[in-house]
Amino acid sequence: MLAPVLFAMQVHAQEAETTDSDCLFDFSLGADVMNRYVWRGTQFSKAPVIQPAMEIGFKGLALGVWGSYSFDGINDGSEADLYLSYTFLNDMLTATVTDYFFPNDNTSRNKYFNYNEDETGHILELTLAFNGTENLPLTFLVASNVYGADAKKVIDDPASADFNKTDGNQFSTYFEVGYGFSIKQNDLNVFVGGTINKPKEADDETGYTGESGFYGQTAGVVNLGLTASRNIEITEKYALPVQASFITNPMSGDVFLVFGISF
Repeated sequence: MLAPVLFAMQVHAQEAETTDSDCLFDFSLGADVMNRYVWRGTQFSKAPVIQPAMEIGFKGLALGVWGSYSFDGINDGSEADLYLSYTFLNDMLTATVTDYFFPNDNTSRNKYFNYNEDETGHILELTLAFNGTENLPLTFLVASNVYGADAKKVIDDPASADFNKTDGNQFSTYFEVGYGFSIKQNDLNVFVGGTINKPKEADDETGYTGESGFYGQTAGVVNLGLTASRNIEITEKYALPVQASFITNPMSGDVFLVFGISF
């Protein structure tokens, strides 16, 4: 997903005369408006979307919610995610667990509080990210689905009584490398991301139906492109954050140009 640019505010748990330095917690809220929703090389919404977010933080720990809702209604995709992250080693590493949920699904998987592995619409993902340093503006991310509505394995042994039945998750895994730099007042990031999973293909001789992939039907690159962002000065006290991304998916042959503003 495209990470929202949020404006930070302080939460005051004490009396009104306390200062920001007296507060132990950080709180941020904001929203992006994008011309479409593209995540890791896959388009989730063709129409413009609004993507609200809130986050509360304590030192390196953060708990947040993020969503995406199409201007074209639920038929064009919607999403509501919950995440918990911890940033450590002088902000160089971030570990995150994310609960993805897509409330537009008109099936039994649309029940938010259903976490039964065979029925749930939730996808739980574990992520570890290297955030780069001032001297090394290189980022790296590895993310793996560990529970829920991930792509499923299928038993391919014709002699098995469970032939062509699902046999657990594929633990779909995504990796991404990015390099950040600046040109005048523009921040740019070149990125390449892919998957290491290769679902088994169908077999006409045995009648094996094959497996579907979460990111694609083979291992390879699914997300390649460039993101640029800058702040456009509106007044002396306010600047509007804008971003644009050129995104290609070499595996599917898709290309996207995404633009958004943040509040």
